[in-house]
Amino acid sequence: MSIAGGPPTERPNAELGGTRRSRAVRAALVAAAGRGAPVEKEILGLADLVGPGDVCLDVGAEFGLYTHVLADLVGSRGTVHAFEPQQGAHRALQLGVRAAGLSWVHLHRLALGDAPGTAELSVPRRRGVPVHGRAYVTAGARDAGPNREFAGHRLESVAVETLDAVVADLVPGRVSLLKADVEGAEGALLDGAVGTLAAHRPHLLLEIEDRHTLKYGVRAAELFARLTGGLGYRAHTWAAGWRPVAGIVDTERNYLFSP
Repeated sequence: MSIAGGPPTERPNAELGGTRRSRAVRAALVAAAGRGAPVEKEILGLADLVGPGDVCLDVGAEFGLYTHVLADLVGSRGTVHAFEPQQGAHRALQLGVRAAGLSWVHLHRLALGDAPGTAELSVPRRRGVPVHGRAYVTAGARDAGPNREFAGHRLESVAVETLDAVVADLVPGRVSLLKADVEGAEGALLDGAVGTLAAHRPHLLLEIEDRHTLKYGVRAAELFARLTGGLGYRAHTWAAGWRPVAGIVDTERNYLFSP
């Protein structure tokens, strides 16, 4: 793993694990990430973190940009579990995974939080079109946060489970990486993942921004301190390589936490 400030580790050739279609999709997404929008730059650093045979979790997968890249990196000897509770986004994710022939990717229409049950998902709409990337679980939210910019929204009832329960039920081996984009509900996700973080010590790739976390009454800096303090993770951001950071950076929203 090539992370500045930490010892590099050689990874196997990731392309040995995938298929022709999965390699083509990953190549297209990596090229797009290299150009900037609309694919996040952190996709460029995934090959430093996982390889053939690994198990990865993509929480808040939306249309599966990370899912597809991770699937090619871990190959058919590995497993990717992708969680997307929104009905429309989940349907699109299914179509993409099937078209790419990713039989080792398992899809779950499920939200992950601090306790099992059901919740309402607020999916904002712009000119009548759902904005899937800004949907959030309303449980625990004090207000709509930055979603106040949208004129309307619709509510979807979704099942909620803890990450610990999901891992115990679905993952026989070690989890190598957890990527999560849950629009501010990272605190609840971590509350339901205490056992997994202690036992598996996966890399965590999390979106952490005050504009989202504050609607749940949590500051991004508090989540950062929780991970780097008591949980003993080291934080990095991507800039042509994973670079260590000591705190929240105003220009970044995605952070890698490595054990």
